[in-house]
Amino acid sequence: MTDTTITASQIPGYVAGTYVIDASHSSVSFSVRHVVAKVRGIIEHIEGTIVLAEDPHASTVEATVDPTTINTRNADRDAHLRSGDFFSTDEHPTWTFRSTGARVVDGDYLVDGIIQLRGVEREITLELEVGGFGGDPFGNTRVGATATFTISREEYGISFNQTLETGGLMLGDDVKVEVEISAIKQ
Repeated sequence: MTDTTITASQIPGYVAGTYVIDASHSSVSFSVRHVVAKVRGIIEHIEGTIVLAEDPHASTVEATVDPTTINTRNADRDAHLRSGDFFSTDEHPTWTFRSTGARVVDGDYLVDGIIQLRGVEREITLELEVGGFGGDPFGNTRVGATATFTISREEYGISFNQTLETGGLMLGDDVKVEVEISAIKQ
């Protein structure tokens, strides 16, 4: 793996500045193995700020999601996910991400940071796909990006599971997360 430096001029349309995440055009989705298939869901509320510096490596991100807004298209499952078996949303009503650095490795954009879920903080690296920069019909400058990462449920104290009759466990440990962001320049 080779770390490389990238300049703003190498990112098409790059516009430095402070951007606020547009919650109505952003989402956090996830998938986890459940028995023999994957269950998918979304966290419906995300907010935060992205500061794009003249030097892209000095850019920062701070985001907060509200796990009470989970939606897996099953009300009973959503209520169980909010409980102490999983997210403990009464005790931990927000999750946060705070970037600590940005880099390019073998042509891939990576954002390092600290994620806090259920009161547990861990270092994490997000793989970033820059969707681009552009104007919207209302005169705003927007940036779009998709960040992906995988976490271990157990590392965040989410250990609920059941043994299946055929052996094995009902739930996988790895949770794949995709964060789709549209943010507006202030």
